[in-house]
Amino acid sequence: MKEAIFAGGCFWCTEAVFMNIKGVEKVISGYIGGNVDDPNYEIICSGKSGHYEAIKILYDPLIITYGKLLEIFFATHDPTQINGQGNDIGSQYLSAIFFFDEYQKKEANNYIDIVSKNYIEPIITKLFSVKKFYPAEDYHQNYYNLNQSQPYCEIVINPKMTKFREEYKHLLKTVS
Repeated sequence: MKEAIFAGGCFWCTEAVFMNIKGVEKVISGYIGGNVDDPNYEIICSGKSGHYEAIKILYDPLIITYGKLLEIFFATHDPTQINGQGNDIGSQYLSAIFFFDEYQKKEANNYIDIVSKNYIEPIITKLFSVKKFYPAEDYHQNYYNLNQSQPYCEIVINPKMTKFREEYKHLLKTVS
């Protein structure tokens, strides 16, 4: 198994996307990059801790490549939006990639160079070497699947998931 960490706005949204991909074994919502040990949701939402809402992905590189994960990451959030994602405003929602090694760093930089031509605004996604990742509270894990009728899920995540499923149906896990 390999690991990838992406911050692309609300972790409920990014977790929902990546949990559905063949080769992804586990997705953990959490916090990374800040200056407070053992952060919680309340301090993250204050914007004072410096953490990002992020997901840690455990994946099988024989089934899904890091490059394909990058493609999905960029296709399912706005890497040009400063200070948030959509209506989720704040530094905790900024776009970032936390790389585990030089391979991931190089792949991410190359991918950004390639896709930047597709955007009018510059890509602001930041790259950082991996820092301590703190899993979020239990109620944040698998949030979308457990709370699909919640208004945020209906208004924000459902449209994103519909678009994602349409564009990436060839990569979706089959339901048994």
